[in-house]
Amino acid sequence: MTGYTALDIERLRTKALSISDLRELAKRHLPRGIFEYVARGTDEDRALDGNARAFDEIEICPRVVQDVSGATAQCSILGKPSAAPLAISPTGFASLLWLDGEIGSAKAAAAAGIPFALSTGSITPMERVKEEAGGRLWLQLYVWPQREMTRELIDRARKADYEALIVTVDTPVAPFRPYNLKNGFSIPFRLSSRNALDIMCHPRWLFNVVFRRYLRSGPMVAENYPQQLRVPVKAAKVGKFNLPFSDNVSWEDIREFRRLWDGPLLIKGIMHPDDAAQAVNAGADGVIVSNHGGRNLDASIAPIRALPSIVDRIGGKATVLLDSGVTRGSDIAKAVAMGASGVMVGKAGLFGVAAAGQPGAQRAIEILVEELLRVMIFSGARELRDLDHHLLRLPADFRRGSYGVDAAAAATASQRRGG
Repeated sequence: MTGYTALDIERLRTKALSISDLRELAKRHLPRGIFEYVARGTDEDRALDGNARAFDEIEICPRVVQDVSGATAQCSILGKPSAAPLAISPTGFASLLWLDGEIGSAKAAAAAGIPFALSTGSITPMERVKEEAGGRLWLQLYVWPQREMTRELIDRARKADYEALIVTVDTPVAPFRPYNLKNGFSIPFRLSSRNALDIMCHPRWLFNVVFRRYLRSGPMVAENYPQQLRVPVKAAKVGKFNLPFSDNVSWEDIREFRRLWDGPLLIKGIMHPDDAAQAVNAGADGVIVSNHGGRNLDASIAPIRALPSIVDRIGGKATVLLDSGVTRGSDIAKAVAMGASGVMVGKAGLFGVAAAGQPGAQRAIEILVEELLRVMIFSGARELRDLDHHLLRLPADFRRGSYGVDAAAAATASQRRGG
């Protein structure tokens, strides 16, 4: 371990003053291959860098002589109270970072009063997370080519009493992540002299994450996969069977999932207003504007740039959450001011878990909420509803309908081309 326990949260507060600090602590704790799996994006990391750059291009104009006493970030997400406009994104294999990483992260979210989304690719069974962590739990779901497998997991989530279902639709093919191949941390995992040395240089991680897990439970398995696909991580294969890359998902599939699931249904990976409208028409209660944290298409637009047009199209009809690139409280404030109901964070929470387990995850949430409240107060916002686009200086390509996907303009252009 890194020396931290739940009793060391005060010491952790002095060491980790920002998400960047947690990132550095995580980097020290993890083998390079595991750290880069968490910290990097896809291909040349252009989408990853673009997500951060897009937030930096938005500036906030402070307001003064405002009564901001008692400022609060409390809100409602999917019709239930939340301590902040924040939820933890579904991220696979958190238990590769810290023993029982998913449970630690879920407990941290429950303690903070925000939702936690468990990934299909997690190593901890959804039932155990529900039993040990509690709180507001959402389950993220991929769509297998074998639809009966997807239906099996929907039924399992219902029996486990999860609150909401997130259907991720932005991964029809395996993304290209060359750094994983170079580090030897590809799927299936193959031990080499390079990654073996990397692992041996991190004995605390090796003992606490690998050996302790193996002695207790055996090989790491994607416990939330359909029964016939639950193979050890080292035996997993990239392909349409073992990993859920389905290239023929239809809106009729979404309608079927709507019929099978009686709780809130969110569609994750929406980047185009037309797709957002289709999701609502198919029965979704909300969409998550996301480019998968910059981990899929390296040429992807940043979600914060896509947000205004999507809010214009379905705002008032469905919940709109923003995911990808959120690492500061100011990012949350900007997203809310641009019309999002809230944000989801992935890497920030994982850095916390990797740095110190549950206390680290708690610290990550604490940092983001503290920063959000500070930004709100500087902006003259006592409540989240006081954050709006009038406080922002937006580059032209952020403005509604301006990033090249306005449906009416596209139709006109098509007619002019004879389409």
